[in-house]
Amino acid sequence: MTRTLAALNALPSSDVERELLACCGSRAWARVVAEGRPYADIEALIDASDRAWSSLTPDDWREAFAAHPRIGERAPATAAARERGWSEREQSRAQTGDPAVLAELASANAEYEDRFGHVFLICATGKSADEILANARARLHNDPRRELLVAAEEQRRITHLRLRRLLGT
Repeated sequence: MTRTLAALNALPSSDVERELLACCGSRAWARVVAEGRPYADIEALIDASDRAWSSLTPDDWREAFAAHPRIGERAPATAAARERGWSEREQSRAQTGDPAVLAELASANAEYEDRFGHVFLICATGKSADEILANARARLHNDPRRELLVAAEEQRRITHLRLRRLLGT
């Protein structure tokens, strides 16, 4: 459901937090962003989102990462309906890749999760399965601290897209 910013600003905090969780799976982030209302425009909301994101702990980041399905797979049954729709749209090019590439991507996902302890996260909008696979392979060479920061930046970018989608901008 698309909302106006004025409508989002007017919702009770618990409802805003629920709406924001669809954009970023961190409860701490959603709480901080909800508490910062009202926002004058989408850019003020995006700025607040970034400030909140940079103040989180690595555990908060991992909570947000856990809200994502693996790249190339359908969202898990426990995900909110909107989250499923957003992830599928964001990954649409990856999901239609060559079956051999998708199989390699599944293998890279598993290797990534074993190495880093969380789902491989990339802002997949507009990226092909080949591009995502190349990125996953390259990022497997990162050390865990560096990769946590890279994944956090990808989550920040995804959150921007989802905030804009939530507000129909």
